[in-house]
Amino acid sequence: MFPQITEDTLFSGRLNCAQHAGGYRFSVDAVLLAHFIRTRPGERILDLGAGCGVISLIMSFRLPQVSITALELQPQLAVLISRNIDRNHLQDRIRLVQGDLRRINSLFLPESFDWVVCNPPYGKLATGRQNPVDEQAVCRHEIEAELSDIIRAISYGLKNRGRAALVYPANRAAVLLAALKAAALEPKRLQIIHSYPGGEGKLVLVEAMKNGGEELVILPPFFIYEEPAGKYSVEMARLYEP
Repeated sequence: MFPQITEDTLFSGRLNCAQHAGGYRFSVDAVLLAHFIRTRPGERILDLGAGCGVISLIMSFRLPQVSITALELQPQLAVLISRNIDRNHLQDRIRLVQGDLRRINSLFLPESFDWVVCNPPYGKLATGRQNPVDEQAVCRHEIEAELSDIIRAISYGLKNRGRAALVYPANRAAVLLAALKAAALEPKRLQIIHSYPGGEGKLVLVEAMKNGGEELVILPPFFIYEEPAGKYSVEMARLYEP
């Protein structure tokens, strides 16, 4: 369906990521999320709705002592993940599972993971402009999975006191926080992402703990670009350094 593939690199060429030229392509939200989690050696991470696998790739590059499972619904994206795993020689650290997160109980045993990371579809179905390309539409809009489905899958997969990390639009942060708390996934850290200093928040990064206590740390704001040149901020550029 998407015969043209681009070969992109991260970390000064040390990490390769193949993407469909005409399909869903990762952006800074994936890079931000992959750097947001704090793990310990030996922990198991589930990348829920992995897309082309870029979050799994970055986490594996940054955190060589963890094991990662990338779960992706769409077959054409699962092929890309497999290609990216092989190309980067990460077969021993990233496992690919093709399947539907709404049926996670048929894919994994409950409470199998120390961390779950997810870059959920942001767009409500039938609102806004829906991307006409199926691959992009499924990744960006709540077509195959709504936020409630994702929260249930996170709760199922996480061990008691395990943690989840998500990136979500800032203007829907209240919805995300309420859904997490309702599922006993207590928000523990939150960071607002701004395009520029002085601008309103565009994204939020949230870390939640399964059955954790009520204690939320608000981190300093993060700015993607600096003015007036519009280039990456020092903090953002650092995320791409090897």
